[in-house]
Amino acid sequence: MPQTQQIRFCASRDGTRIAYGTCGSGPPLVWVAHFVHHLNFDWDSPVWRPWISALSKRHTLIRYDFRGTGLSDRSGIQFTFDKLVEDFEAVIAASGISNFSLFAMSGGARFVLPYAVQNPDRVDRIVLYGTSPAGPLTAKAPPERAENMQVQLKAFEMGWPQDIPGFGTFLTSLHIPDATTEQARSFNELLRLTTSAENGVALLRTIVESDMQSLLPNLRCPTLVFHTRQSAVLPFDEGRKVAALIPDARFVPLESRNHIVLDTEPAWKQFTDELDDFLAAPPGSIEPFDELTPRERDVVELLAHGLNNADISMRLKISAKTVRNHVSLVLGKIGANTRAQAVAIARDAGFGRRATPRTSNARIDRTP
Repeated sequence: MPQTQQIRFCASRDGTRIAYGTCGSGPPLVWVAHFVHHLNFDWDSPVWRPWISALSKRHTLIRYDFRGTGLSDRSGIQFTFDKLVEDFEAVIAASGISNFSLFAMSGGARFVLPYAVQNPDRVDRIVLYGTSPAGPLTAKAPPERAENMQVQLKAFEMGWPQDIPGFGTFLTSLHIPDATTEQARSFNELLRLTTSAENGVALLRTIVESDMQSLLPNLRCPTLVFHTRQSAVLPFDEGRKVAALIPDARFVPLESRNHIVLDTEPAWKQFTDELDDFLAAPPGSIEPFDELTPRERDVVELLAHGLNNADISMRLKISAKTVRNHVSLVLGKIGANTRAQAVAIARDAGFGRRATPRTSNARIDRTP
């Protein structure tokens, strides 16, 4: 666990001040946390302290409070999807990082995806935890999911001040049903320290009305997807759908009833081991050929699978002429004189070992 953190402020596009904090050392890792969190009080939380420790083990961890919550501005706040996207962009700009890994949780993952898709050369790898392609209040959501979410929003609103028995612990029992007494008490307290009921419900409503389904197939960096098998917040199949939409994503089911995995349960070791392996992998094992652009890496991967230019054109949805240009540039950059030699060099560097990339498929857990 890092000993200290530094908290600073930056301004989003509309002038809202966003608080962000840094701790640890190493390559930058940006954590977009669950909506119930607070830069200051997370530090001593029995729920979030182990997460901070795990994520900052080998990285400079950057996290921030959502608008209307924590140490960020809380008064007169507008909550829209675009503004949440702009807040994330403001934190990235203010932190001064050029390349980083990204860990995004729950619905918060949806408003960082636009940045990841538009800036593939800056996001090295992504971990998505406990999220879904689209919120339950989007236009295409099944009516029963929408109705259930409306009930939950009302329960959150009533329970936030904890004046009504039952409602006051509703959010905690939904997210961490197997928490210890200390963990449950801390999460309850943190909920009310984080923000007001009005802001909390407005933020949550914005999240559950968001949709990232069309963005997921466009992710081009290595991606790891976690989802707890018995989560009462988001059905397990939602995590499977996320992984299936991201090209070559890896899906890791966690055996837990808690939506937020706790360090007091067996699933925590599986979670941290998988996370360490993914985030701490040597750069060469994920990003060989530093001189290649992200698109050229896509071409090399398909070359290593033995695909011809026409197949590559169809897979990447670019013209055959563009493919020829990319192949020519790739040969020069990796020192190959022929296409066959390029294939051999690419395979020696680790390309072509995964399942043939597809635009809307992934390797996922198939057990029910």
